[in-house]
Amino acid sequence: MFMNGTNRRARHCVAVPRFYFHLLNDVDAPDDEGKELPDLEAARDIAKRNARFTAGETLKEQGRLTLSHRIQVEDADGKVLDTVYFSDVLSIEE
Repeated sequence: MFMNGTNRRARHCVAVPRFYFHLLNDVDAPDDEGKELPDLEAARDIAKRNARFTAGETLKEQGRLTLSHRIQVEDADGKVLDTVYFSDVLSIEE
């Protein structure tokens, strides 16, 4: 039986999960678009980087930081898979 290239590719397609990164701080910012990533570990890495970036911007603009602010990682079904607190990704030294 002859198979064309389109059918062959379709058999090997794997769904890539979409993760949503909701920022919960002074003004909650839900993520309506999400990002396709290979797995939860990759999503955690994105959440950590976003938390550090947001913390830095908050310090620059407001001169203060609330360590309980966080980013929630959700799957496409709305299930919270992880929460990354700013306090988890920052080291404060004297």
